Amino acid sequence: MDDKYNYKTIYATVKEDILKGVYPTGTLLPTELNLADRYGVSRPTISKVYNQLQEEGYVNKKKGLGTIVLFKKNATKTLTFGLLLSGAGESEIFSVINDQILKQSEKIQFNCLWEGATASNAEIRRNLIETCCDNYIEKKVDGIFFSPLERVADANQINHIICDKIQQAGIPLVLIDRDIVPIPQKSPFDVVCLDNYSAGSIMAQHLIEAGCKQIHFFYRPDSAYSVRIRFLAVKDTVQENGLIFTENNDYCGNPEDLEFVKKIPVIKGETGIICANDSTAAVLMSSLETAGYKIGSDLLICGYDDMKYSQHLKCPLTSFIQPCKEIANNSIELMMRRIKNNDREPISVYLNGQIITRESTRFV
Repeated sequence: MDDKYNYKTIYATVKEDILKGVYPTGTLLPTELNLADRYGVSRPTISKVYNQLQEEGYVNKKKGLGTIVLFKKNATKTLTFGLLLSGAGESEIFSVINDQILKQSEKIQFNCLWEGATASNAEIRRNLIETCCDNYIEKKVDGIFFSPLERVADANQINHIICDKIQQAGIPLVLIDRDIVPIPQKSPFDVVCLDNYSAGSIMAQHLIEAGCKQIHFFYRPDSAYSVRIRFLAVKDTVQENGLIFTENNDYCGNPEDLEFVKKIPVIKGETGIICANDSTAAVLMSSLETAGYKIGSDLLICGYDDMKYSQHLKCPLTSFIQPCKEIANNSIELMMRRIKNNDREPISVYLNGQIITRESTRFV
């Protein structure tokens, strides 16, 4: 007898073959004599194997017929998730997040539904997002990834309506990029996003070290709560460095509004402006130039998200790159956790990003 074949190894091999479906439900296992010959062992050894499998409910030995497989391999359900990344029409970060989720769907084997809400116009996204949500609920998806709507007047109300609908339908929900309530509040949902406080502090410190003694924060009306967190971090960091930051450094408006932009006080060689994102910064840079200011000489400016065009602007823009792939991967992990138990306590995951320095934050 070959020492490598004994009761334990044969039992493990036959059981694995049953679990894998080599021997489907209702089929007969090889006769005890045939299997004994195959492994070069005695028939009682195989009989012991089959008896053990019968005790565990995998097979049933019937006299005169043979050993029938009872085990039924459960068909694994392929999960289907709905994507509600409403900012995909405005920022490239959501395209990266979306692509990473789709890439992981092939690896982990789940399906994704993407039904619009990605238009560049915020009002169009506003009108689409509830319809998309209703469609996902009607299709009974297994989970929904939702990036809350922003840049429309009633965005906060819509976000709450969306989340309430999903919660009432009993569908697991993971929020991407931001929560639906302002700090220090916390929604009852998992959130995966950039550590916006750290990102705000890092950018402010960078401008201070670049020589800025006056720092402003510029953002558009109805911006996301994440922008508010960056603002607070900038304010704290500036003040901790012994510089002044008051309501006179807080600018909420349209960067295309030249008259509004001209109201921003600029001390040449000492002023820095932190914009909520690159799209705001790019427009503001153009307005500032029209107003007679030169980036890098009169003032410095920076943004967030590291959009592809940022490095190709007339004055390449310093930006803060978000960990998009990590945001996607962590969102999937939290979704799988919530699929197992949707009553778990919510988790917030804050990920680190990285500043990409360019000419827009260097005085010359």
